[in-house]
Amino acid sequence: MELVVETRGTLRCMYSEAIDLATIGRLSIVRGSVVEPDSEGHWITDLSPINGPILGPFLSRSIALAVERNWIEEHILAAARPSI
Repeated sequence: MELVVETRGTLRCMYSEAIDLATIGRLSIVRGSVVEPDSEGHWITDLSPINGPILGPFLSRSIALAVERNWIEEHILAAARPSI
């Protein structure tokens, strides 16, 4: 689980239960996307909750979830990483 600490002390990550984040401080958890099937049984990744694109359709939910994770890591977490 990647934790990115911004200069103001805000921590960003893609939520998982690998670490009990409540032990770090006050939490603000926001849904980043919605992965749902379309009318043809394909899977769509909708990243509009974080001002991202709608991606897909994908043949399987696991592919849609992997694309979701990759997009968030590249566009949200990478943007929060401090530059060295």
